[in-house]
Amino acid sequence: MEITVNKNATELTLSPVGRIDTATAPELKEAVDTNISGVTELTFDLAKLNYLSSAGLRVLLSAQKIMNKQGNMKLINVNDEIIDILDMTGLTDVFTIE
Repeated sequence: MEITVNKNATELTLSPVGRIDTATAPELKEAVDTNISGVTELTFDLAKLNYLSSAGLRVLLSAQKIMNKQGNMKLINVNDEIIDILDMTGLTDVFTIE
């Protein structure tokens, strides 16, 4: 998996490519943990993501928990397959999806 990180003052966009699973979720967690300090707007651009496992969901939930205290988080460019995963897990109500 590859992650593009774009930070501009208090705005952070993370764009993972490929799969977020047990093997790659720690990379995403590290990208979040390394860059989230001082961020008030966090965006996950999921346009090039084709798989999201429970390990990936945990990273997104952890980021959401942090952002509930310091700003806003949204998921953008979410494909139908990822929406289905979020629907099945009941997380479409937890995340802001655009």
